Amino acid sequence: MTPNTKKIVVIGGTSGMGYAVAERAAKDGAHVVVASRDQERVDAAASRLPGTSEGRRIDVTDEASIAAFFAGLGEFDHLVHTAGDTLLLKGIEELTSAEARAAFEVRYWGAFLAVRHALPGIRPGGSIVLTSGVAATRPLPGSPIPASTTGAIESLTRALALDLAPRGIRVNAVRPGVVRTELWDGLVPEPETFFRSQGSALPAGRVGRPEDAAAAYLFLLDNPFATGTVLTLDGGGSIV
Repeated sequence: MTPNTKKIVVIGGTSGMGYAVAERAAKDGAHVVVASRDQERVDAAASRLPGTSEGRRIDVTDEASIAAFFAGLGEFDHLVHTAGDTLLLKGIEELTSAEARAAFEVRYWGAFLAVRHALPGIRPGGSIVLTSGVAATRPLPGSPIPASTTGAIESLTRALALDLAPRGIRVNAVRPGVVRTELWDGLVPEPETFFRSQGSALPAGRVGRPEDAAAAYLFLLDNPFATGTVLTLDGGGSIV
């Protein structure tokens, strides 16, 4: 990303891919606002970021919190939404309706409402980048919820790209494969073994790193011709 004075908001920016986006953008000269639910993690992330970065709390499962966050933010240029809790890997017969609905609250409705309340503050020429996942197009057994939430995000991305074009706002999404983040802690018994196994099956020879993902998000933020795009970043997994 070209050094600039843009203001970029990263929801879910205190860890993993979101933090990598925030760090890269801040190093490139952007004013970055990182936000998540845990104030302690917000403060810690903001303190590690360079430049004029700041941290604010937001609860993406609470519309009042989302509305208050954007009402106090002022104008900005780009919104990145990477917020998501641990993947829910259960078959449909094992799932409870409460679990399924809770997953959508964070991964779909959180993004939907963030965009809705962000719109008054996004400057013309700005953009939004949401987060999907490879389950949208290549679901594994036992992944009806990840497949559903990521598929919904991709459909939302395309629809918003049309709806917001008259405002001069672009909308895109990143579709990551397995990326080495703490999201996998507790989800698989031995994360390092899992990463090696997954990576060895990919043409890239490894799983993704947060900085790989950051480059994809920043490409979409920076490219004025990209809108309605879902950028796959899976180490070649979709071709094997």
